[in-house]
Amino acid sequence: MRNKLIATAALVCSALAVATAIPTLADARDGHRVRVCRDVSTRGSRNTGTVVGAVTGGLLGNALSHGGGKTGGTIIGAGVGAVAGHQIAKHNDTHRVCHWEYR
Repeated sequence: MRNKLIATAALVCSALAVATAIPTLADARDGHRVRVCRDVSTRGSRNTGTVVGAVTGGLLGNALSHGGGKTGGTIIGAGVGAVAGHQIAKHNDTHRVCHWEYR
């Protein structure tokens, strides 16, 4: 008997959840459905891109420089890599989030 009561309660709760999620006919008559979108960006990925770019650029600058200019090559490579990594991450971390609204 207890399992049947729990199952009935779960069914009623599910039906209520579905009923509140589906727009009523009154909502459809009063307004029209509009898709609302916005761009969402995360700052964490920009910081990660900057760090990864700086490390990669520093390693590449060190590998490509010759003789006594290895320190300068490493610093310049890290700077260029940091800027490039930040710009790439900034471009790639934005995504569009959309939902429907009645207005």
